[in-house]
Amino acid sequence: MKRRSILKLTGIAAAMSFAGLSHLAIAQSKEPIKVGILHSLSGTMAISETSLKDMALMEIELINKSGGIMGRKLEPVVVDPASNWPLFAEKARQLLTKDKVAVVFGCWTSVSRKSVLPVFEELNGLLFYPVQYEGEEMSRNVFYTGAAPNQQAIPAVEYLMSKEGGAAKRWVLLGTDYVYPRTTNKILRAFLKSKGVKDEDIQEKYTPFGFADYQTIVADIKKFSQGGKTAVVSTINGDSNVPFYKELGNAGLKAKDVPVVAFSVGEEELRGVDTKPLVGQLAAWNYFMSINNPVNDAWKKQWAEYSIAKKLPGASKPLTDDPMEATHTGILMWKAAVEKAGTTDVDAVRKAMIGQKLQTPSGYLEVMGPNHHLSKPVMIGEIKADGQFNVIWKTPTAIPAKPWSPFIPGNESKKDSVS
Repeated sequence: MKRRSILKLTGIAAAMSFAGLSHLAIAQSKEPIKVGILHSLSGTMAISETSLKDMALMEIELINKSGGIMGRKLEPVVVDPASNWPLFAEKARQLLTKDKVAVVFGCWTSVSRKSVLPVFEELNGLLFYPVQYEGEEMSRNVFYTGAAPNQQAIPAVEYLMSKEGGAAKRWVLLGTDYVYPRTTNKILRAFLKSKGVKDEDIQEKYTPFGFADYQTIVADIKKFSQGGKTAVVSTINGDSNVPFYKELGNAGLKAKDVPVVAFSVGEEELRGVDTKPLVGQLAAWNYFMSINNPVNDAWKKQWAEYSIAKKLPGASKPLTDDPMEATHTGILMWKAAVEKAGTTDVDAVRKAMIGQKLQTPSGYLEVMGPNHHLSKPVMIGEIKADGQFNVIWKTPTAIPAKPWSPFIPGNESKKDSVS
């Protein structure tokens, strides 16, 4: 065979090979992007986490209806870790290694986040965590879209210490017995002592997950409050909030006598509670459903329509709350970061996430900082008879997060950015 013929055949073969690879690349580029959803749909935390799963699914559906990301549809992969902390780690590993998801939106409790963190760091996965937490953590593999203590716990206590907030002198720190309440209360105790509050004026109490008998605890709070103006800071999580608030009502403990400020009770948790006896009790969050602004109105409308279309359990009374809003924010920021990076590669998306901005349903512009935490507003709301909140105090602007609390010794030397 002549040399010219050989070259010609070689060229044809190369062209065919290139064409085949091009078709393969095009086919691969149109494959869906898998998105993991890691929330408890059963067990004690289902009361709080199920709505976050539903919110993630709504946002994914909306993105797909608008053309997806870079022409690719999103494919949700939903798993149920069932309020079982070791199971969270197993399900996280499954999502990253078997299902090959590009990102995971999930967890509520800090113990679940701590359980999955080594898995995400080992496998270089990407987790968006949507709930307020105790701080004292910063990971290359996590973006925290909920509040750090300086964006919820500290401002709430400062408010209760103020004349406007009732000038509390004695404090009951009541929480579920795990890392978030204990670390938050460690920070709050140090903060209160820095303000001159004595140890005998601070009482800490913890109950297990799923605890239901609050009669004795509420009686003790009532007795403790006789020693001076008292406020309760509640970090109770999950379905235990329902019997706690019911017992407050049964005991006739009114907000004007002993205000309770909750860090893990929102509109969804109050759904099953008679809120009339709780009118005036408080919650500190970064978003409330009752906020009036065009972004929130449009988002609530989307959620109401989706709830009805999917026949969700709460469709007759669709509610939004803070962790749902943080889920919404995280998904839209991730989408923008993928589009900026031009890829779902974790390292590229991580870099593109820094500085992402979004006008959120809270009414504030929120920005992702180099410490992987969002700037967020702080709001304090009063429970109304209809289970909604009336915002009685808020910050004028969004506050940058400080994951390393200045009230924990040794934190002053820690970096405020992810390396």
